[in-house]
Amino acid sequence: MNIKKAIYIISSPDYEKCPKADKPEYAFIGRSNVGKSSLINMLCNNDKLAKTSSSPGKTQLLNHFEITSSSGDEKKIMISQWYLVDLPGYGFAKVSISSRRRWEQMIENYLRKRENLTMVFVLIDSRHTPQKIDLEFLEQLKKWQIPFTLIFTKSDKENQRIVSKNVKDFLEAMRKTWQFLPQHFVTSAIKKSGRDKILNYIDEINEQLSTK
Repeated sequence: MNIKKAIYIISSPDYEKCPKADKPEYAFIGRSNVGKSSLINMLCNNDKLAKTSSSPGKTQLLNHFEITSSSGDEKKIMISQWYLVDLPGYGFAKVSISSRRRWEQMIENYLRKRENLTMVFVLIDSRHTPQKIDLEFLEQLKKWQIPFTLIFTKSDKENQRIVSKNVKDFLEAMRKTWQFLPQHFVTSAIKKSGRDKILNYIDEINEQLSTK
């Protein structure tokens, strides 16, 4: 898949104010400061698309980007349009309890009620051992029956042996309560590793949807 165009559409305070649900939609979420904006910019090959910040809690709304992509070969090129959604992070952020509850309700309503939501990409910081907050969020997605894929971020910022162990340990922790493990990718926004695999994965899903 090649990204032909990626444009910011709107930031919404509620799922009901999101754009018309007429395209496949891929949402990205993770613990605050997991590198979500950097990953989105890397995938779309645009360093200024999603706003990055060193302070957690920068994203506070449902941010929609419209993506135009192409795939195939010279004989048959397929053009697809889909939405990429940057969701607020969960966990630590210097905000009030009321603001955090409002975020949580906004995210839950979006995840459970957005009818064209195709896949949720949950970002996990590969530098750390399995974190309870990440595992609990995945359990919530299971309860809501929402499909998700894992993306381990910041793999360039730690020794590769440690990254591999952290990824393995996280999946092992999931096995305690999950019968089947989800698809997962290991990425680096700096080195752009994992980019092609994720985009091809999205392309495969789009193709499956177009044949239904």
